[in-house]
Amino acid sequence: MFCPKCGIENAEGSKFCQKCGSMIVPEPAKSTDTSTGLEPNLAALLSYALGWITGLIMILLEKKNGFVRFHAMQSIITFGAATFVGIAFHVLGGLWLVGSLVAALSAVVWILVVILWIVLMVKAYQGERYKFPLVGDLAEKHS
Repeated sequence: MFCPKCGIENAEGSKFCQKCGSMIVPEPAKSTDTSTGLEPNLAALLSYALGWITGLIMILLEKKNGFVRFHAMQSIITFGAATFVGIAFHVLGGLWLVGSLVAALSAVVWILVVILWIVLMVKAYQGERYKFPLVGDLAEKHS
């Protein structure tokens, strides 16, 4: 059992987190029924496959499974924001004085986004409802 606040693993049946003392509420059983006919973990992984595009497709197709809808919404928000930042870097990269700095920063951000993309796909396929900071709460609220 994982603490919803700090994420630390606790003994099965624990009512309070051993690290932060937060109350641990057992997660409801995951539904294996999806509108797409795919296994939930595969549908969640596919939500990240092409970034916000496949996230949007899955959120429109999936009506039943909250796990898949969460990952689809997290994909839309995360990679939609990454696309926006990429466009901003592209525009700023054309400026004479800051172009080189923006190009270097853009490369670092791109590498981090690729790493995040891989992590999110792996977590989704493992059946984990991994919440990326800030974005995960928004995705949970709107999925």
